[in-house]
Amino acid sequence: MSNQREGSLEAPTRHAVDWKNPDYYNEEKLLTEMERVFDICHGCRRCVSLCHAFPTLFDLVDESDTMEMDGVDKKDYWKIVDHCYLCDLCFLTKCPYVPPHEWNLDFPHLMLQAKAVHFKKHGAPLRDRILSATDTVPKLAGIPIVAGVVNAMNGTPVFRKLLEKTLGVDHDAVIPQYTSKPLRKRISPKPDAQGEAAGHTTGKVALFATCYGNNNQPDMGENLLAVFEHNGIPVTIAEKERCCGMPKLELGDLEAVAEAKEVNIPALVKMIDDGWDIVAPIPSCVLMFKQELPLMFPEDEQVLKVRDHIYDPFEYLMLRHREGKLNTDFKNPLGKVSYHVACHQRVQRMGMKTRELLQLIPDTEIHAIERCSGHDGTYAVKKEFHAISMKLVRPVANKVKQFEPDHLTSDCIMAGHHIAHALDDNYKAEHPLALLRKAYGI
Repeated sequence: MSNQREGSLEAPTRHAVDWKNPDYYNEEKLLTEMERVFDICHGCRRCVSLCHAFPTLFDLVDESDTMEMDGVDKKDYWKIVDHCYLCDLCFLTKCPYVPPHEWNLDFPHLMLQAKAVHFKKHGAPLRDRILSATDTVPKLAGIPIVAGVVNAMNGTPVFRKLLEKTLGVDHDAVIPQYTSKPLRKRISPKPDAQGEAAGHTTGKVALFATCYGNNNQPDMGENLLAVFEHNGIPVTIAEKERCCGMPKLELGDLEAVAEAKEVNIPALVKMIDDGWDIVAPIPSCVLMFKQELPLMFPEDEQVLKVRDHIYDPFEYLMLRHREGKLNTDFKNPLGKVSYHVACHQRVQRMGMKTRELLQLIPDTEIHAIERCSGHDGTYAVKKEFHAISMKLVRPVANKVKQFEPDHLTSDCIMAGHHIAHALDDNYKAEHPLALLRKAYGI
């Protein structure tokens, strides 16, 4: 017991994902490991409130003949896998048995392995392939006349019912609008820009637009540009960009993740070698480069270089603030702000930099909500999971109602829109960069 207790008090460590090893796809060994891990989780149950994967596991055990893992049909293990969206919160905030503990639990990466095994054996449904094709679908939907038609149809109940029937996209789920002028066409390159270094930052930033930021909500990037340049930080656009790979990772399509990496990493390394830091406005995309790609390619020096030079926007600004380089001349108070802390931001181990910065604004009160919204990019839009996602978001929505804020915000703006939807759209979700721009009065 002394080893177990000592191990649980040490900082969690993450093992590399051995996805190129043929043994990684051995389903029999996978199921054996799943049984071992599920049995430990069943005996602990600390993660029951995080997502629906754990209640599904515990219900399977409690409803079995033995009320233990040996009474659960291994075919039902996949029901648990379906509800894991790799948020990593169980690993980093709840589980006492993560490495270096001798039990060596990494629930999210076990679920990743299961998704990879299932994808290699069965592929993915058409609906899931379309939802994860964040590079190709927007190219068609972003054509001006097509964008208008798609956006109009997505707002039509008859079409949404048809979409639900044919593709399994829930008729009630929030579906993002498409823009006919992507962000990458709105920001001009600045090859000769100079920045003022401060601490680890160079003071000039190359924006990784992200699929959502480029094709669905380009105002995020425009707000970032305004805020950063107001702080004397030149912003350019990454020369080349593909999807970060997170949607394909969640699908278990690791080869597609590798293909995107082969486009993104060399382009970003070139920017870094030219003196640019990298910033992206979506926490999941930053996490992909900071954690998942380095764990998939631990020996790739270029991947590790990007890991060490990519930042969350508010992380970057607060690093500058530490060196006295943040503009704190705020013109407008924000009042009461309900701030949903994005899961993929929480697990970056950097603290609540968004809250820290917004709290610098006079006459502004930040109420942080550290609970999953249940959105996860595609989970909430799928017919079979939407009702569960609405159940998961309810505690978050209730906290917003109780606080009665002037603003609702989340760094994961898709989660923010999902929360607003749970509030019957009585609130409009705003990205924190929009709030910061409003406080600056720019």
